[in-house]
Amino acid sequence: MLDNRDDADKELPLIDDIRMLGQLLGDTVREQEGDDVFDLIENIRRLSVAISREKSQSAAETLDMLLRSIPSDKAVSVIRAFTYFSHLANIAEDQHHIRRRQAHESAGDLPQDGSLERCFDRLQDAGIAPAKVRAMLNTAWVSPVLTAHPTEVQRKSILDAERAIAALLAEREHLRGDRVRVRNLASIKARISQLWQTRLLRNYKLSVEDEIENALSYYRTTFLREIPRLYGRLEEFTSGSVAPFLRMGSWIGGDRDGNPFVTAETLQTALMRQCELVLRYYLTEVHQLGAELSISETLAGASPELIALAQSSGDGNDHRSDEPYRKALIGIYACLAATLKSLTGTEALRHAIVPTKPYRAASDFLADLKVVHASLASHHGATMAEERLVPLMRAVEVFGFHLATVDLRQNSDRHEAAVAELLKVARVSADYSALDETEKRNVLMAALSDPRCLKVPHLAYSADTEGELAIFANARRLRAQIGRNAIRHAIISHTESVSDLLEVLLLQKETGLMKGVLGDAGTTAALVVVPLFETIGDLQEAENIMRAFFELPGIAALINSMDGEQEIMLGYSDSNKDGGIFTSNWELYRTSTALAKLFSNELNVHLRLFHGRGGTVGRGGGPSYQAILAQPPGTVTGQIRLTEQGEVIASKYANPDIGRRNLETLVAATIEKTLLSTDETAPQAFLDAADTISSASTKAYRALVYDDPGFTTFFFAATPISEIADLNIGSRPASRKANRRIEDLRAIPWSFSWGQARLTLPGWFGFGTSIDGFIATEGDAGKALLRDMYAHWPFFRTLLSNMDMVLAKADITMLKRYSGLVPDRALAERISTAIRTEWERTENALELITGSSERLADNPALARSIRHRFPYIAPLNHMQVELLRRWRVGQQDDKTRRGILISINGIAAGLRNTG
Repeated sequence: MLDNRDDADKELPLIDDIRMLGQLLGDTVREQEGDDVFDLIENIRRLSVAISREKSQSAAETLDMLLRSIPSDKAVSVIRAFTYFSHLANIAEDQHHIRRRQAHESAGDLPQDGSLERCFDRLQDAGIAPAKVRAMLNTAWVSPVLTAHPTEVQRKSILDAERAIAALLAEREHLRGDRVRVRNLASIKARISQLWQTRLLRNYKLSVEDEIENALSYYRTTFLREIPRLYGRLEEFTSGSVAPFLRMGSWIGGDRDGNPFVTAETLQTALMRQCELVLRYYLTEVHQLGAELSISETLAGASPELIALAQSSGDGNDHRSDEPYRKALIGIYACLAATLKSLTGTEALRHAIVPTKPYRAASDFLADLKVVHASLASHHGATMAEERLVPLMRAVEVFGFHLATVDLRQNSDRHEAAVAELLKVARVSADYSALDETEKRNVLMAALSDPRCLKVPHLAYSADTEGELAIFANARRLRAQIGRNAIRHAIISHTESVSDLLEVLLLQKETGLMKGVLGDAGTTAALVVVPLFETIGDLQEAENIMRAFFELPGIAALINSMDGEQEIMLGYSDSNKDGGIFTSNWELYRTSTALAKLFSNELNVHLRLFHGRGGTVGRGGGPSYQAILAQPPGTVTGQIRLTEQGEVIASKYANPDIGRRNLETLVAATIEKTLLSTDETAPQAFLDAADTISSASTKAYRALVYDDPGFTTFFFAATPISEIADLNIGSRPASRKANRRIEDLRAIPWSFSWGQARLTLPGWFGFGTSIDGFIATEGDAGKALLRDMYAHWPFFRTLLSNMDMVLAKADITMLKRYSGLVPDRALAERISTAIRTEWERTENALELITGSSERLADNPALARSIRHRFPYIAPLNHMQVELLRRWRVGQQDDKTRRGILISINGIAAGLRNTG
């Protein structure tokens, strides 16, 4: 009991912050909207709490009557208030995480899991020498990849104001004296007023260019400074230089799958903006270095190399005649300014001398910085290098002139169509798409072995084919201009055959990205062809496809000439939509295991798995540390890429301290999984049980989602999926095709819609039925086996932990509310009963296996956070349902529409990992 009270006491500062921010928000609402709106908000909150915590039927009836009487203009104000409260609560929680971590460190507590300190302690306890860690990192590759998807509902203006509030809240921790605290409070209130008077929604649909700018903001606040600091801490432990294994990736501007607005021009824009941002960052840092290194050669001396660099700078100012470091840095600045002008066409902010000579590559810039560093180190100035110069050098190693590697991605169907047209016009194959797989391979292998290109000059091709060729041609030019790491991967969505991979090699050959012809010595391809296996069927065929690909003449030699690496992407989203939560995770586990064995035992090629994880558990979300440690044996080995999507990007990386912690987690988990994991294969009994559970789980899931003829009607009526498609939150359409088939709906709005309705069906449905069936067959021995799996198998434990979190964040009481939107009452009752029944089965299954009837029993902090949030998220759900009802009966005015769309924003912000 004492421990529980102590834990509660630790939460008091968080509660105080939330109360303070809530009060300031309430004061703002009262001032700007009037007492009647403020009182209305409080009334709705009280009724919502009574419904959520007390299951009060009278409160539910009263709330229904109240909601129906609210005019749409006041409804918008109410929704905005609860939405902003969710945003402010997020800020308070982030600050509390930082506060608690600092308290743990000050108290000398055991470092937390996922921290580098805890990782280092474990390595030392295991007797792993720093040199071994350094050697592993020298061949490692860890990359979070930012993607733009239609669940990132934050405007940059809102993000900027919230960052200001976060900074003021952090500052408040250290303020002493009433006067400064009052000023701080007034500043927070001003920023909250700014939020209230700022549009939450965009007037126009987000463009790809907008998405590019949003992503760049995280580099300014977090990545450019925090990643070099992380390397510094690693080098302290390893007692030596660590290779730049942690690098950023991006899909923004290069992901064409289902997005007609991504073109060769947007790829150019993305990389030019990235290049400009990183070069301007370097210019600022070099300028600051010049101000700091006011070292006189007369007093301290300098190396001959530094003197030569200073003399070649072109700086003839007499005032700096004995300040070689400043002169050298002025020359470096001038070269950077010329590089900026050469690559992006933009100008530096200041010029001490005229920029004339651009750097050819980032390595040349780094070489000059190393001259400065070596001179400082050899002339008693090493300490002056640590604060700015060393992090800058590390930044250049990591970010180069490209900032982040932009991936190309396209659907295999679009590649095939482009190749088919090239073959038809060249009179090689009149109807390539009609050929069977063997015939396709033969045609493609012949074309790849022919030094001639298929594209005929001066003949017209369709806009789609020209667009595909233009993307690859632009990639070649941009790589030559900015560096090979600017674009490294061509990802093939819906890979279903070997020909899908060969088509992308052929498109590289047509555009000069492939040098030589297949089978000849020295032939290389610039881009790694990355198959993306998404559906359950695709995952099951992945091993066969990759084996057949490498058996083709010349393929193994080609891959070995490209650093001997093959990347394969695994899709969590579509596999979940296809087969449900358990089957998706189980097939991903089996596929990863099979691929790891294939590449290590048969192909002798280095495999890197790219995990296409979304925000929700149903799309592969959940804590990254546990997810990496739960990967199958032999599948990490220092190599991992994973997507960061939707509003999860903001929650992880908007705050630099939180961002550093999340980056640490990726690195720590990768090191521990690679060097500390025994990687023992799970007992056969565990694997057999998972197989049985998967079969029953997917059967139950598909029986509802795909086999029930009324389910699609229910889904489109009982969730805001149609309205989400209208929200200006992403440049990509919600569906791949213009229909209402679940098969063609993109997995992101599918999961997002269930999160909005607070039912989160993709994160748990089917599991309860499968466990009931397993126990019915296996009896008490089955129960014991399931508990053993939970205790000793990280895969199973992590999956159940994620389901536990999903159910904790869901609210089954909302089922009645949202199903009330379905016009066919008999259909609504039938589907609702199926959902509620499975919910109860799943909760019972988790209790039976974990031994706890309480959700998040092993994570009391998150459980308390959710309890704090529920009373403020639920009103948004109630308001959303009411406005959806009005909209769908014809009250389609601007206020109603805005209210619906703002409620979507607020619920997403309140739940944090919904997309």
